[in-house]
Amino acid sequence: MNEEYDVIVLGTGLTECILSGIMSVKGKKVLHMDRNSYYGGESASITPLEDLFKRFSLPGSPPESMGKGRDWNVDLIPKFLMANGQLVRMLLITQVTRYLDFKVIEGSFVYKKGSIYKVPSTETEALASSLMGLFEKRRFRKFLVFVANFDENDPKTLEGVDPKKTTMRDVYKKFDLGQDVVDFTGHALALYRTDDYLDQPCMDTINRIKLYSESLARYGKSPYLYPLYGLGELPQGFARLSAIYGGTYMLNKPIEDIIIENGKVVGVKSEGEIARCKQLICDPSYVTDRVNKVGQVIRVICIMSHPIKNTSDANSCQIIIPQNQVNRKHDIYVCMISYAHNVAAQGKYIAIVSTTVETSDPEKEIKPALDLLEPVEQKIVSISDQYAPTDLGSDSQVSVYIVSLSLAPMMPQPTLRRPSLTLLKWSARKTTSSETVLTSKLAPAALEYQIFRRS
Repeated sequence: MNEEYDVIVLGTGLTECILSGIMSVKGKKVLHMDRNSYYGGESASITPLEDLFKRFSLPGSPPESMGKGRDWNVDLIPKFLMANGQLVRMLLITQVTRYLDFKVIEGSFVYKKGSIYKVPSTETEALASSLMGLFEKRRFRKFLVFVANFDENDPKTLEGVDPKKTTMRDVYKKFDLGQDVVDFTGHALALYRTDDYLDQPCMDTINRIKLYSESLARYGKSPYLYPLYGLGELPQGFARLSAIYGGTYMLNKPIEDIIIENGKVVGVKSEGEIARCKQLICDPSYVTDRVNKVGQVIRVICIMSHPIKNTSDANSCQIIIPQNQVNRKHDIYVCMISYAHNVAAQGKYIAIVSTTVETSDPEKEIKPALDLLEPVEQKIVSISDQYAPTDLGSDSQVSVYIVSLSLAPMMPQPTLRRPSLTLLKWSARKTTSSETVLTSKLAPAALEYQIFRRS
């Protein structure tokens, strides 16, 4: 360990492992350490089930009705991946997909006036959907055609809209879309957590809706993918990539000190040894003096023996409860996966509810979501702090990467709470298929999806 490295990374969360893997591929000498004995940090999938009970100090042991503990891989932070999003493209270009299998999420739903409705995934479903009235559907269709054709470099497609000046609120008015349709579009398609986007230039929202549409077109059921055996497989996949390209990994390594000289990081001390570096990347738990608390997130892990009602008995789905439907400032999200994804015992389901805390009674805030899940066998509540870095690292070379705490679990990539770094550019050829499993058998030169039928 008494060596000099280009980069030292502390913590094995998804963001840290992605950066570690990419930097190793780029020829950097990387040392990656974690105080924990497992990969993933706050992005880990906990197994066996007994360890989940211990982590949250639940009394007793899991009941026999929950099956074998080793059958469980429970995510601490829920997240689905956009099928055509940047994270999936990154997995392809780095060939981390060699270590992973994915399954398409069976449906996306939105909450409206106390009930949930399927987000249409085909033209037939759209025509039959009760989310909108007949005239609203016609106006909404015109809006979607406008979005699909929109190209900021082609004036013919703009229809009087300035992508850098026209707000999204004005675009909705242009197509005379009602409030329910605006909620549905902004929160279930563009995947915003609040309504702040309404008064911002429309280009970002249009791109988000396009991404949703492109991802949906890949497999048809929904635009989301989920890795078999849990999200904890993602950081492990990038960790393997780093190791293949010479990265050094050390778990169970307590960090005693981060050594700063003349205002710049020069190394890390662990168990009496010092590893020197030119740059340090870490999660906020390693540099509490360089971050500020900016809020809290509540997450509730719910173990059930049934699918969620009114989802056509789907083995997986996500439900978005737009803020305006429950008089809040932030949306509430429900992600459900099951035994079909090798994360639970046979016949069991895991639903994770999450949102930003707004009051002194967080559990009451998520009651509309919990009511959709009843009955629940086991409920595990956790409240986590959110942080923002006070040091951007341009001088100290201490880069604190804070993943958006997956309130929008379906977003295409982790959101980094600091200026982004262009570490890798990638591209992938598009294909379409009705199959539901994205597997890891990729030809290195092809960089395209290879689909295999799974029964």
